[in-house]
Amino acid sequence: MGGTRPADDARCPCGSGDTFADCCGRYLTGAAATPTAEALMRSRYTAFATGDAAYLRATWHSSTRPARLDLDEDVRWVRLDVLGTQAGGPFDDRGVVEFVAHHRGPDGRGRLHETSRFVREGGRWSYVDGDVGG
Repeated sequence: MGGTRPADDARCPCGSGDTFADCCGRYLTGAAATPTAEALMRSRYTAFATGDAAYLRATWHSSTRPARLDLDEDVRWVRLDVLGTQAGGPFDDRGVVEFVAHHRGPDGRGRLHETSRFVREGGRWSYVDGDVGG
């Protein structure tokens, strides 16, 4: 895992209120597979927040995965707000998650508002793409 990993007993960066070990940590380490599209989206946010580009690439659908992913080390992801989900549950093969991710960087504060699409193939969720706006 790349980047800075939180302590297992620290609060998870995704804002769930759970500890890192009981939340996204188990997904980033490969100890468990994400059960829902929202869990994958939260774990991907945590990967951005901790600088784990390898996890981001591994959870990106092969049809849209970039050949290379360089994370901006000057951007600090500070909060995630999940606005809504459509499908994406444990028995679905597709899902949509709308969220706002807040960050700080050299140019000040910013936010990313995205509606992301996910698919589940072979029992594993992956990020396909998203519409940015809002």
